[in-house]
Amino acid sequence: MSETIKGTMISYRPDIKVLDATIRDGGLVNNFGFTDEFVRKLYQTNIRAGVDIMEIGYLADPELFDESKFGKWKFCHEDAIHAVLGDILDPKMQLAVMADVGRANVERDLPDKKDSIIDMVRIATYINTIPAAIEMIETCAKKGYHTTVNIMAVSKAKESELQEALDMLGHSSVEVIYLVDSYGSLYPLQIRQLAQCYLDAAEKYGKQVGIHAHNNQQLAFANTTECAMMGVSYLDATMAEMGRGAGNCAMELLLGFLKNPKYDIKPVLAFLQDEMQKLKNDGIVWGYDIQYLLTGYLNQHPRAAIAFTKDQRQDYFTFFQELQENES
Repeated sequence: MSETIKGTMISYRPDIKVLDATIRDGGLVNNFGFTDEFVRKLYQTNIRAGVDIMEIGYLADPELFDESKFGKWKFCHEDAIHAVLGDILDPKMQLAVMADVGRANVERDLPDKKDSIIDMVRIATYINTIPAAIEMIETCAKKGYHTTVNIMAVSKAKESELQEALDMLGHSSVEVIYLVDSYGSLYPLQIRQLAQCYLDAAEKYGKQVGIHAHNNQQLAFANTTECAMMGVSYLDATMAEMGRGAGNCAMELLLGFLKNPKYDIKPVLAFLQDEMQKLKNDGIVWGYDIQYLLTGYLNQHPRAAIAFTKDQRQDYFTFFQELQENES
């Protein structure tokens, strides 16, 4: 297995697609409580910035989640999306939703593409639920949607299991296979090695590869750009890195890096100034902090760090000891 660099710091590849995951991943921070005005402004910002795909939330199963406890973007009902975005839809940008294996019913809740303004369904799965993910992929593909699959917590996966998963997905209808650093634990060398495994499988089966990075160790941007130069095509980012826990690769950083003239950072800067700062002023908390560094360093799920943040703790040394005890 040899690494092949397909881009440089001053070149661009027309196959690269930028996906904005602010509403979906950021919604994990505020229970998807974004106003309609915020979502409309974000949509229009993405259009002006040249973003290729906007992920507007989850397709969660209403039978498993109480709709009164979440904002509408947890469920992405067709009529709700249309009410907010129907009059400003632009064919230059696709709309995507995410469906978690075991937490979404795409057979029942997802209409055929001809009856929907959604373009893409992103299936999120762990290694041990790949067969169920493939079933969902095939359902969505038959309904007429573009499909991707996000293999979560890949930093915990065994190499043999990952290779088997990539082979299984290679034989499916999925178009894009995502490398996901769920715990923000991977370093650039590791991300390069994993990206090469994904790219080798993608070349073999005629797929494309995406990267979704978390920022626990302040490496989300670095890891995303490493993958881009390796040949990964689909790059996820969020405004002001808003996302679960430490957040994601920041859109403003990514657009500043990409050299394709179709991407424009200026609308993003205006949105950060006018809208993202409001969220922070209202007390919504996300982004890098020591507690997230520690869970990333130990390759653990950030749920303990999220609780630490909610409780407004600052006893980092004690917290680190607690995390280490959980490993034993």
